[in-house]
Amino acid sequence: MNDHIRVSDADRERVAERLREHFAEGRLSSDELDERIAATLSAKTFAELRRVTKDLPDPEPAGAPGQDRPYPAPPWAGWQGFAMRRRGRGPRLLPLVLLVLLAALVIPGAGFLFVAFVKVVLVFWLVAALAAVFAAARFRRHARRHWQSGPRGPWGRGPWGQWE
Repeated sequence: MNDHIRVSDADRERVAERLREHFAEGRLSSDELDERIAATLSAKTFAELRRVTKDLPDPEPAGAPGQDRPYPAPPWAGWQGFAMRRRGRGPRLLPLVLLVLLAALVIPGAGFLFVAFVKVVLVFWLVAALAAVFAAARFRRHARRHWQSGPRGPWGRGPWGQWE
């Protein structure tokens, strides 16, 4: 960040809070705290705020020490970046698929079982797709029929409460 940018009141308050935390931990005396808070509240740029805290350590990130922190996906992850960020959500799918394919090649007769399993999955998918097409057609026909007869209110009444 550019050191010549002006700071906001929230930035000054954040630094003052950090100074109070360092005082509570014993890194600053009360005189040093008063001097640094006065300098913080009169600071106009980020450079002046950095001078106030340059000899103090940065605060620890939130969370317990040793706790897993989310790391960005490596650049070689590509489209699998989402899968790489899924920490602790169960096994990954790609190693399992590769293991099944390897078993289908090595174990005699396993290739037939694998192909049969794929066929069963494809049949279920086809049945589900056909059921969705029929359900969509039925819904469309139902919507057209009721749209043509006009909107109806509750209990068979028209939109303004009269009986039809």
